[in-house]
Amino acid sequence: MSQSAIKILHVIAGMNPKTGGVCQAVRTMIKGLEADGSASSEVVCLDAPDEHYLVESPFRVHALGPSKGPWVHSPRLIPWLESELTRFDSIVIHGLWLYHGHAVLKAFAKLRKSGIPEEKLPVLHVMPHGMLDPYFQKDPSRRLKALRNLAYWQLIERKLINRAASMLFTCDQERLLARKSFNHYHPRRESVVGLGVEEPPTFEPEMRNALTRICPELNERKFLLFLSRIHPKKGVDLLIRAYVDWLRSRPADVVTQPVHLVIAGPLDSDYARQMQELVASLLPAGSATIHFPGMLSGDAKWGAFHLCEGFVLPSHQENFGIAVVEALACGKPVIISNKVNIWREIADCGAGLVGDDTHVATRLLLADFLSAKSDTLQSMSQNALDCFRTHYRISEAARRLHSTLAPESKGRNSGASDHSPFHPQPLISQ
Repeated sequence: MSQSAIKILHVIAGMNPKTGGVCQAVRTMIKGLEADGSASSEVVCLDAPDEHYLVESPFRVHALGPSKGPWVHSPRLIPWLESELTRFDSIVIHGLWLYHGHAVLKAFAKLRKSGIPEEKLPVLHVMPHGMLDPYFQKDPSRRLKALRNLAYWQLIERKLINRAASMLFTCDQERLLARKSFNHYHPRRESVVGLGVEEPPTFEPEMRNALTRICPELNERKFLLFLSRIHPKKGVDLLIRAYVDWLRSRPADVVTQPVHLVIAGPLDSDYARQMQELVASLLPAGSATIHFPGMLSGDAKWGAFHLCEGFVLPSHQENFGIAVVEALACGKPVIISNKVNIWREIADCGAGLVGDDTHVATRLLLADFLSAKSDTLQSMSQNALDCFRTHYRISEAARRLHSTLAPESKGRNSGASDHSPFHPQPLISQ
């Protein structure tokens, strides 16, 4: 490792892959940052230390759980931070609304009160991962949570955001939306650092076999792929109803096999069970064209990406969409809503189809895609690959993140106080 490598601490509530894309984003960032030896990263989280997904981690993880309650609280976090923070140049808080952000503020306050000079403290950055999207305050199904967030904002979260040296965003749309949710939102600096995805593994026959073992009903059939959490905000109900509408609209004399739909994601939630019941109510027995294989990983996951006709995500809110970018990396067109924050880049590249997050719009998108000519689909596939290579390679995202963190850390290490976590800075967009 380079002698000038910066030391970064990533603070996150949990690293369980089932919780969504934030922990995967952290894993990808660390791999990119450490690729050239210019940075070293550690993670502190509130998982139980014996969780299987932490075993043999390629980076150092300090698991201080198990946590308790919906706030994801652990009394071990603040003492650990007080003891360890000064080892790092930069600290990045990933995600909002949970105990880990509050704990960081408390630890900083205690260290400063104990007489630790500012230049010995790491520079504080916050990466919200879409959690300031106004969707979460406006969605009718989240009224109680929206009130809770409003109170939490007034008491805790705005202090964290307004005192941090910078806010880090995955795309410009996220940065713009973050300004619309709460009053008194005054970050000192805004940086769009992006997010990268690793190059996918090349297709191998074993990937097809792995997918077929889990979902034998596909049996060489064409299919569209949804791969994400099966959650109300993902628009799964829109997708199912739109697909069934398309299925029913096909002429009776068409004898070719219909394109199937694979909805891949954890099945251990009430909503996932409701979606399976919805399919059973809409399709007659024996019409097995919608499949729920559960969460896919490894060869089965990459087999699904490589073999699908296209990837579909009609989400009501999606900050970045790692699975969307993974599909692009496999050269697959994407069918997404304009609530997926990277939709403009995808539309500009001609890498798929974009529409509103409504039943009608989703139905039209599916119909347009499934009726497209082969040369159109081939063009979109190439555009998808070009879009990934231009915007979402992990090396480029890591370079942007490093350039954002490194100047702050160098200023801190040289004794300059202008970049301390609590020193006012001008608002900057990158």
